[in-house]
Amino acid sequence: MSSRPAHTAPPRLRSITREIDAVEDVLSYTPGYDPLFWSRRGDAMAGFGSVLSFGARPGAGIAQIAATWRTLSAAASVDDPVGVPGSGLVAFGAFVFDPRSARRNALIVPDTIVGRRAGRSWVTRIGYVDAEGLEPELPPRTPFGPHWSATLGPGAMTPEGYMNAVADAVEAIRARRLDKVVLARDLVGTIPAGSDLRRLVRELMTGYPDCWTFAVDGAIGASPETLVSVAHGTVTARVLAGTIARGADADADAAASLALATSSKNQDEHRFAVRSLLDTLRPHTSALAAADEPFTLKLPNVWHLATDVEGTLGDGSSALDLVQALHPTAAVGGTPRDVAIEEIQRLEPFDRGRYAGAVGWTDAAGDGEWAVALRCAQVGPAVVGAPTIPVVAHAGAGIVVDSDPESELLETRVKFRPIVDALA
Repeated sequence: MSSRPAHTAPPRLRSITREIDAVEDVLSYTPGYDPLFWSRRGDAMAGFGSVLSFGARPGAGIAQIAATWRTLSAAASVDDPVGVPGSGLVAFGAFVFDPRSARRNALIVPDTIVGRRAGRSWVTRIGYVDAEGLEPELPPRTPFGPHWSATLGPGAMTPEGYMNAVADAVEAIRARRLDKVVLARDLVGTIPAGSDLRRLVRELMTGYPDCWTFAVDGAIGASPETLVSVAHGTVTARVLAGTIARGADADADAAASLALATSSKNQDEHRFAVRSLLDTLRPHTSALAAADEPFTLKLPNVWHLATDVEGTLGDGSSALDLVQALHPTAAVGGTPRDVAIEEIQRLEPFDRGRYAGAVGWTDAAGDGEWAVALRCAQVGPAVVGAPTIPVVAHAGAGIVVDSDPESELLETRVKFRPIVDALA
């Protein structure tokens, strides 16, 4: 692993990328105790080691992290003949939902990255410009450890407490203090110390291949929601707001999809989220388009109302700049944003940490892919000598004026299913 040179000037990074023979199991090239991983629809990146990590100190916000990354990238030496999204100098990030969280924002530059995209595989080695022997070689590939399972139970927000919080939020909306707020509840538990966390990653990746499967600094999940992606001046995002459980058979499933598409409550919830995203992106784009009506997105456990947004950047913003502008979206916070966040602080008896925060990667050009950290768990931190490692999972629902507390509780149970099943 490279070490940072002893000087006060900003470090100068160097990355070397080379194409390699096809890699089938990218996940096996990241360590089981602390995996660094990103994948969707067969494309994947795995990180090994750490050249540097920043943003982890208290008060380091996304804007500061974006500025630091821009400075590092401008000074870096990047040798990347592969030239596909994810090759070259890349950092992985996981950001908290609320800057008051006891968890920290983190942007991690790995020592080595193994990637696969559109049938091409590569390895990137990252270090400092004066480091010797910086060659892009595959890191050790380690076999997967034994299967394990977690123990999970109610957290600080009990089911009864959640329904009471929903009723309280509805009263606030009726009093016109806000239009929408997203309330979550938690499950807490433990996993055996020494567990190979890649097994959790693989379970999610296999069960939800259309989602963004991620593992960054102990945040592990499979999110269906793209916060923002930037590639060569094009920005895309996907809004998910409005949810219903899948039906037990084909007829019930079709009826569920229709019920979601025609639900005024869910349409209202979705409309707030789309409007918020468009209003935030518009100042950064020269062109921006979204469909007039959402479509129903089918996942293994739920239907979502979804709207895809695409635009052309007009102000030179990077992916991290847009993460700073967009996060947290109305789909996971509420409308108006600042009021909704204070309602969440008032009604939720726990720290969300990275849940509903942003997770993803960025490169030296400012491009990248970022998802909303949903259907996920936060593992750790571990305590030396302890037989178990703590784990916490969250799931939430959007509350609007005609929300029913029992229905919203049922929605959280459905949304818990991916991570709970994977942990089991």
